[in-house]
Amino acid sequence: MDFLARWRKKNRKGDAEGITKTYDKETSRPVLKCSICNGEQVAGFKDIHTGKFEEVMLIRDQKDLDLFMKQYGIKEITKEY
Repeated sequence: MDFLARWRKKNRKGDAEGITKTYDKETSRPVLKCSICNGEQVAGFKDIHTGKFEEVMLIRDQKDLDLFMKQYGIKEITKEY
């Protein structure tokens, strides 16, 4: 099993259980980082004060994005390139 497959499996373990996760809404905001070169998308949170981005989940399709938004109770997400 390659690294990416292990990473996906590790990050999807809690998904089936419907675990709701939280983030600090005062200091961070949800962001979808998109590559203009290869189209890769990564969902995570950007610190409002420092601009540091914390990767949470690789987004391969709309199903992954919906899952990420549901897990964290996010209604709207911005894209950054």
